[in-house]
Amino acid sequence: MFYPAGGLLSRDETPPTEPSAHRICAVQGSIGNNAAQGGNLYRQALRLLPFVLVVLSTSPGPGYGFEQAMPGRDPAFPMDHGKHRSFQTEWWYFTGNVESPEGREFGFQLTFFRRSLTERRSKDGSAWSVRDVYPAHFALVDVKTGRFFHTELISREGPGLAEAAPDRLFVRVKDWQAEQSEAQIHLKARKDGYAVDLVLDALKPVALHGLSGFSRKGDNHSQASYYYSFTRLEVGGSLTFDGVAFPIKGLAWMDHEFGSSILRQDQAGWDWFSLQLDDGSELMLFHLRKKDGKYEQAFGTLVEMDGRTIDLHGEKILISATGTWTSPVTKAVYPSGWSVKIPGKGMSLMITTPVNNQELSASRSTGIVYWEGTVRANGTRDGKPVSGKGYVELTGYAHSMAGRL
Repeated sequence: MFYPAGGLLSRDETPPTEPSAHRICAVQGSIGNNAAQGGNLYRQALRLLPFVLVVLSTSPGPGYGFEQAMPGRDPAFPMDHGKHRSFQTEWWYFTGNVESPEGREFGFQLTFFRRSLTERRSKDGSAWSVRDVYPAHFALVDVKTGRFFHTELISREGPGLAEAAPDRLFVRVKDWQAEQSEAQIHLKARKDGYAVDLVLDALKPVALHGLSGFSRKGDNHSQASYYYSFTRLEVGGSLTFDGVAFPIKGLAWMDHEFGSSILRQDQAGWDWFSLQLDDGSELMLFHLRKKDGKYEQAFGTLVEMDGRTIDLHGEKILISATGTWTSPVTKAVYPSGWSVKIPGKGMSLMITTPVNNQELSASRSTGIVYWEGTVRANGTRDGKPVSGKGYVELTGYAHSMAGRL
């Protein structure tokens, strides 16, 4: 659910000026000349990154000139697993809870973002033209020790740097990647002594959120995206934490979302929940928060054991924080622990986290600070005990997200 715009793009409601276009052409020409001259393209791209950021800082505001998400679009798979270049922002989001044969529990997050700098395509069709950038975030948490690791990458699209296929699930940023082959999704990421090499198998079909995948995010008609998930993925493979490799198994969740706008200026951020329950169901909840601290009406999707999706739009959803946690680094105060009640579905849950410190600071890529962490759920559904695991994302607590999307 995370929108990677902060720190890269400024909010500017006017079209780009001619100097902006000239700077884009200058960067494209420089990259093209360097590529023609040979040498270490990777190092050249790194040296050009400050110039790319200049282009970003003068780009049009969120959604300007890009296609907007509208109702009535028919999803098409496997093509919709790929990138959608007519939309400004897109991400492929993987989270999961896994354990080793000895019962050592870990949580993981691997996220790939695509952000378009301009709706215009390169006139010369050069593979080195600057149009899209790809930030990526990778995080692991060791539940036993409470240790949390996170890192990030960012690269412009280009040969050997970053790419996403237009017709299938394949996205790569340097040596991190997610790729689907037949029924399996393969995830790979590594940094120093931390890594994942995972194979995911879908136990349920794609769940379309909202109206056949059209997900409204607010009262304004432009606040929308196309959004679907694999809500129950069986995980196998290996996870390395601080240099020690563990064979693991467990469950993962994948979100794929694309659109061109979400937040109004009076909105600060959102809370997002994904829960996999032991009765075979899954629950996604989302609600926006205004700058005055008030929440807008929550919405979400309930996925039944047989894969049926139930849109919870209009359903009474009661979410209240039961505690807080203050980051020792940013001093941001996050909710920590929640009571979730959906009376119409007979659901009452208490959500807790085994590790408070799961704050990510993406200062080198998106410039956004947020909390993304593993959680546990316990409660009842229709009077019967139910429990599960999941992930929660909290944005807009360290700084407002308004004007960044």
